[in-house]
Amino acid sequence: MFGEELEVVRIHQQQENLKFMAHFKRKFIIHTGKRKDKSKDVKPVVEFFHLRSNGGALCTRLIQVQPDAVNLNSAFCYILYVPFETGDESQSGIVYVWLGSKSTPEEAKLIQEIAEKMFNNPWVSLQILNEGEEPENFFWVALGGRKAYETNADFMNYTRLFRCSNEKGYFTVAEKCTDFCQDDLADDDIMILDNGEQVFLWLGSRCSEVEIKLAYKSAQVYIQHLRIKQPEQPRKLFLTLKNKESKRFTKCFHGWSTHKSPPE
Repeated sequence: MFGEELEVVRIHQQQENLKFMAHFKRKFIIHTGKRKDKSKDVKPVVEFFHLRSNGGALCTRLIQVQPDAVNLNSAFCYILYVPFETGDESQSGIVYVWLGSKSTPEEAKLIQEIAEKMFNNPWVSLQILNEGEEPENFFWVALGGRKAYETNADFMNYTRLFRCSNEKGYFTVAEKCTDFCQDDLADDDIMILDNGEQVFLWLGSRCSEVEIKLAYKSAQVYIQHLRIKQPEQPRKLFLTLKNKESKRFTKCFHGWSTHKSPPE
């Protein structure tokens, strides 16, 4: 349309650059699934969104996640939409804005603004909930019942991701940007993830034995260096494989999704 007057940049989901993110003024929303089916037979479903910023305020995203109580964390804010099954076509239900006890007032204000704009509907009621004020009948039932969840996000202050690779003909360890995502885990390489308590050696399904040995040594050197730099926060080394990641690993990624894993 514009010839050479326009530069076209291809951007992948959750790997958006700061210039792109700046246009959304911290109100960037990612929904799961495909475009909504307009057929009348589709029943309304519970929707659950997590507000989080990795590596700075500009990288704030509201990402739809699995509606499960284990995904709550006292350090963050969430939106839970519980629809009513009515006979008509109008969207109706309750929207809960859940404010974690350790979340910031700034994020609490931001998520309320987003919720008011997302569900601007006279048939949808909006309720602000501080952690501990949840109604049993709708809130916990929609999340599959009460479950234990994490009460802090100290890992956000320490999390770092490194890529170990020999694709250039020599072995290198390079740190990814702080706003990394699940797609940054390179399948043909090895990644080192630090969450402040554990250091994980993540093995891609196509990595080589040489990379494994060198990455293992690199992780040991990294841990030894941190013992001097951060003696109050000693790390332990763990090994993890693709599709076998634990909660301690996945919580470092905003909007971790199982759909990226191949079926068993």
